[in-house]
Amino acid sequence: MDPEFHPVSIQAGEGSWLIASDGKRYLDGNSSIWTNLHGHRHPKLDAAVFDQLGRIAHSSFLGLTHEPAARLASELVSFTNHPDLQPKLNRVFFSDDGSTAMESGLKMILQGFFQTGEPQRREFISPDGAYHGDTIGAMSLGKSETFHHPYQPFLFPTRKVMAPACYRCPFNHAKPQADDARHYRKCSFECVALAEEEIQKAGDRLAAWVLEPKVQGAAGMIMHPEGYAQRTAVAARKVGAKVLFDEVLTGCHRTGTALAAHSESVMPDVVALAKGLTGGYLPLAATLTTEEIFASFLGEPEKTFFHGHSYTANALGCAVASANLTLLSEREGEKQRNRVSQTLRQLSKKFWQHPHVGDVRQEGTILAIEIVANRNTRARFPSKERRGAKICRAAQEFGLLTRPIGDVLVLMPPFCSTDEEIEVMVTSLDQGLRKEIPA
Repeated sequence: MDPEFHPVSIQAGEGSWLIASDGKRYLDGNSSIWTNLHGHRHPKLDAAVFDQLGRIAHSSFLGLTHEPAARLASELVSFTNHPDLQPKLNRVFFSDDGSTAMESGLKMILQGFFQTGEPQRREFISPDGAYHGDTIGAMSLGKSETFHHPYQPFLFPTRKVMAPACYRCPFNHAKPQADDARHYRKCSFECVALAEEEIQKAGDRLAAWVLEPKVQGAAGMIMHPEGYAQRTAVAARKVGAKVLFDEVLTGCHRTGTALAAHSESVMPDVVALAKGLTGGYLPLAATLTTEEIFASFLGEPEKTFFHGHSYTANALGCAVASANLTLLSEREGEKQRNRVSQTLRQLSKKFWQHPHVGDVRQEGTILAIEIVANRNTRARFPSKERRGAKICRAAQEFGLLTRPIGDVLVLMPPFCSTDEEIEVMVTSLDQGLRKEIPA
């Protein structure tokens, strides 16, 4: 850690703004690490918490249940399923965060296969750079060199395929242009072919194909070309494996649809939700699965899914999550999200004016700007220079709080952000960029 770094002390929030203890106001440029969908102190979300607090804040969910969790489970089934897509996700398991949601999913799949006569299915395949959390199982699925290097000896083996990153794909023969690399790529979709080949090779040993659909967040906001999620899911099912989607970031309309999977016309067998599930208010996660996988746990006591958490289905979290899903389903909310996405897309064009911007890519309300040492060659800056971190630190001086992923700058405004606020976010980040890397 930088010994000269002094974190801003946040005292309050209001809409798209964070207010420091010294009274200075900052725009929340990454929605408080991708969680805060509707802004801070939203009256309907506040009311949901206060209303539930007047009843009970928490009770054990082990062998018990309560109305907020039952209601939320039903709402999540409606929210995540698409009328034209199979399979249907009709069963819900609550946990605490994205890591535990993914951990729950992989255990469901492994134990389910064990209990249905296919114990040999113990392998997982995912794209390079995948990140699914920091618990042991989630780290094994992701194996991010940046985040998990010290723990590699303790993780179970998994298979990797190349990430579908068009901007840095060795098969993309297009010369760099001032556009999202997915729009001008020249390739034969080799990334899909290689994934399909690896899946076929694993065959009946494969337990699941694991994917962050549309956007690999911690890998650097790698945004996938259209069709990648669908084709790889089809390949996995051909060999009898399950499809496990990590929608911790991409769920809850961040990419434009309830699940990113919906825009790819594909449904997983298991999906993990967290982050925006409560609108950024409280830790809560959900793992949804099919009736088929649920049925594999019925019967003898030894088939029980012995997995749980002290705060599973916390009543406050469930109550505010229900209020969040209501906001997401309203027509006004859809109009608001579309406006934020369109405004962000239009304003982000200014980044191309800087010669060290190599790629600008966007999915829904997620914007990523990749900084390079040389636009023509896509050459990176040395990682030790920490250009992305310095740019975001400089942007803080102009009233913006956000965090990069290496040299990929990220803007992810709350859905409540006005056009004027988004313009300030973009301008502040651009000013930070020009301060640290003069054009």
